Amino acid sequence: MSDKSLSAASSATGIPSAERPISFQEKEKSESFLVDKLALDDPYNPQGWSAATKWYITMQAGLLVLNATFASSAPGGIAQALIEEFHFSREVQILTVSLFVAGYCVGPLLWGPLSEEFGRRPIFLGTFFVYMMFQIGAALAHNTATILITRFLGGVFAAAPLANSGAVISDIWDAKSRGRALAIFTLAPFAGPTLGPTVAGFIYVSGTSWRWLFWILAIFAGVCWILMLFTLPETYMPILLVQHAQKLRKETGDDRYYAPKEVTKKTLGQQVEHVLLRPFKMLFQEPMLLAMTLYMSFVYGCLYLCFAAYPIVFTEGHHLNAGISGLMYIPIMGGGVLAVTLYSFIFSPRYEREVERCAPNPVVPEFRLETALIAAPLYAASFFWFGWTSYPSVSLWAPLMSGVLTGFGICWIFLGLFNYIIDTYLISAATALSVTTVVRSIFGAAFPLFGAQMYEALSPRWASSLLGFVAIAMTPIPFVFMKYGATLRARSKYTPSTSSERLKESENSAA
Repeated sequence: MSDKSLSAASSATGIPSAERPISFQEKEKSESFLVDKLALDDPYNPQGWSAATKWYITMQAGLLVLNATFASSAPGGIAQALIEEFHFSREVQILTVSLFVAGYCVGPLLWGPLSEEFGRRPIFLGTFFVYMMFQIGAALAHNTATILITRFLGGVFAAAPLANSGAVISDIWDAKSRGRALAIFTLAPFAGPTLGPTVAGFIYVSGTSWRWLFWILAIFAGVCWILMLFTLPETYMPILLVQHAQKLRKETGDDRYYAPKEVTKKTLGQQVEHVLLRPFKMLFQEPMLLAMTLYMSFVYGCLYLCFAAYPIVFTEGHHLNAGISGLMYIPIMGGGVLAVTLYSFIFSPRYEREVERCAPNPVVPEFRLETALIAAPLYAASFFWFGWTSYPSVSLWAPLMSGVLTGFGICWIFLGLFNYIIDTYLISAATALSVTTVVRSIFGAAFPLFGAQMYEALSPRWASSLLGFVAIAMTPIPFVFMKYGATLRARSKYTPSTSSERLKESENSAA
């Protein structure tokens, strides 16, 4: 990371300091003092920072998501210890995972809009500190209520990286370079849940107290918080423009310099509408967004359903202990690593060449769907592979390796649809992604609640087949958008339909 970029970026860290209020009328008199854009080589412009700085911030954003998602599934590995300690049922134990993910439903509605009001950095610092405190609370818990409450509230505050880390990447990378960064970042939400039960399982079989799992989560959060405190700069352009205007006022002694955000204030009603109503209004008015959200939510829910299905197949069926059973999730992460690697070396360069070919016009969003076209049928096939090799008489390697195809499919489906949403909705992409995060978190919280019962009632063969048939029914979704996406975009009131409109909105979203 260049010293110049980091020192300038690190100064752009907090909420704008209090200064003498500047009246709107005074500012309106002279547009020449409006600070509404920054040159690419300006140290305040995050898209002009060095590649090393950008990659460091990208990795840090991914680490925050890994931290939050690692915590979501980890109690699954100490399930028996919790049941023995608190004498609750297996359904209540599953709530220790589901309630944390349910917190993801609330968090994005708060932390996304608040980051646009105060900046990314202060929201990250505030929420992650509180999240760390709730991990300490869980480690000290002596009753069921404390465990469940700290898990839910921990999930609410852990949702900040899920809501805002993707926005940070969009802040610092342009569309041409964003694909590779998002590919690496996308691995974190799926690597975390697969690592959680593995670490927790070995804590349980080693005879160490289950409380150490939550102490480890608190320490992990604390390390991330210290890294943020000293090295994570502000990246949200409207806040950076405010800070740059403040700097100009201080250096010149001329208080007529101002940023757009300083004169654009929302009423309470507008803020409520922006936070709570607009995302869901957009979801139900946009058939494209609704279909993609349901597909991504199903995929995400099935990931968390694995934490109910895998113990039935591997712990009960193959008689593995909790530590070894936790290792059964590793192939899912391996498939994600393979997907990201192939994307970075094949699809990301293809997109960069397409950007150059189409210049000065933007690339059509449908180009982003290529990975989803390949992954959708493979993902559906992974359910049948897992289900019909899950007999105890069949080598455990057969269902185990199906996880590679599962992880591969999840990652490429998300990469294709996530990028498609961003490129389709541009200025409205943050709203679209926030409602997508909320809905998929509902699925992630709900699926484990019925997963164990479904796999026991139907058997792993037919339960997996049922999910496979649903996945087959959803497989045409990216193919439909590939063929009819342009027509659907032309009918949407949230998307620019012409090349000139798309170019203008691309420039505005970058600024």
